[in-house]
Amino acid sequence: MEQPLLSLSGLTKAYPGVVANDDVGFHIGTGEIHALLGENGAGKSTLVKMIYGLVKPDRGEMVLNGSPFAPTKPSMARKSGVAMVFQHFSLFEALNVAENVALGMETPPPMRDLAKQIRDVSEKYGLPLDPDRTVGTLSVGERQRVEIIRCLLQNPKLLIMDEPTSVLTPQEVEVLFKTLNQLRAEGRSILYISHKLEEIRALCDNATILRGGKNVGTCIPAETTAREMAEMMVGSSFATPAAHNRAMGDVALQVSNLSLPAMDDFGTPLREVTLSLRKGEVLGIGGVAGNGQDELLLALSGERLAPAGSIAMNGQDISRIGTLARRKMGLLAAPEERLGHAAAPDMSLIENALLTGADRQNLSPKKIVNWRKARHFAEDVIRKFDVRTPGAHVAARALSGGNLQKFVVGREVLQNPDILIINQPTWGVDAAAAAAIRQALLDLAANGAAILVISQDLDELLEISDNFAALNEGRLSAARKVSDLDMEQIGLMMGGMEGAAA
Repeated sequence: MEQPLLSLSGLTKAYPGVVANDDVGFHIGTGEIHALLGENGAGKSTLVKMIYGLVKPDRGEMVLNGSPFAPTKPSMARKSGVAMVFQHFSLFEALNVAENVALGMETPPPMRDLAKQIRDVSEKYGLPLDPDRTVGTLSVGERQRVEIIRCLLQNPKLLIMDEPTSVLTPQEVEVLFKTLNQLRAEGRSILYISHKLEEIRALCDNATILRGGKNVGTCIPAETTAREMAEMMVGSSFATPAAHNRAMGDVALQVSNLSLPAMDDFGTPLREVTLSLRKGEVLGIGGVAGNGQDELLLALSGERLAPAGSIAMNGQDISRIGTLARRKMGLLAAPEERLGHAAAPDMSLIENALLTGADRQNLSPKKIVNWRKARHFAEDVIRKFDVRTPGAHVAARALSGGNLQKFVVGREVLQNPDILIINQPTWGVDAAAAAAIRQALLDLAANGAAILVISQDLDELLEISDNFAALNEGRLSAARKVSDLDMEQIGLMMGGMEGAAA
């Protein structure tokens, strides 16, 4: 058997109250794309941080190219031939591409030479990039190219990629996969982290599955179904969301020519957004991150009042009224940022339930809080949405990201909204919980609620939506029936080429 590029054995890392990695071991071959799978909290991040020198293992060993490998900082890992593209980019928007690349290098060459290297490498790997462009003017996909080119300039033997396609259109995914296959053909290895299992099946040679910090198995993705991999990750089977046969009613939400300025110099303004949402309908809105998703939720929820355009709920103009008034009328929202926006970090789950449920759940009659009733409401959310917590008295910040997500979504769903606007509904939850949340949204729609789901997960949108529209640079495409669309058309819509998609 050929010597693997990287071997891990017995890697263990514990933090107070949790063992993040427990005796983890596997091999990555030379010229192999190896998937690392696991739900939120399974230990993937800790493991790759140990490989990249950001975290020191408590015990265990790594061998790279036949030699002991124990980096104590990222510069040591990079010097040994290990590079990493993080899910969240570390770029300065006010600097240009070459300046950002230089900041990530130990000894950058003169800027003119570096600019030429960036052009050469970007052209070689099919990732065109202008070194003189200011990063703040780049799309999210182009920003990812900056991170990738910065890694490739280090001539790595192993490239770690964390959720690389979560910010790309389907067409950009194809380009990235060509680049990764080119790197594999050159003998480089890639450790690939993603929750998009069909992509794993199409790209990766082998996969290691983590659950609860342990290596629970390996598989060959091309010979394993996405559902089988998901069940290995979760440790059990789960039900697929079932859509109801439902008739759509009258228009519940009508948005016409809605415009909203950007919140900062590099933000995205909304540009004449128009949409119609009917009772019983699930409208999915897709788009690459940073194209106006947060701004749309803020405008529809009433957190920011748009200076131009109109919003009508059941025929009544609500453009100039704020969040609380809209919530009383039955328009509820769950934003993407759960800790700090959807939930107050230092408040208990009871207090967080009270924050949005006071009026609709009648938790403060005559302006006096009924704490017993508030606690019962919080406990109802915890029970029905399987929120793992010692109790409703626990502060929101004490919950894992996935469990807080379940609480935030459940809190809004159980208030029986007439209209629900929700951004990234299953962000960070395991496959079983994601299926349960999607089913809850479908059940709401079956009972006559109008649901607008904003998500970067196209599989999710195609699974639960009746109609689909795409945001691109703050502009919303016309909605089209999901049954009439394929992935290529969706990608064109996300890229702003609505006419080509039609």
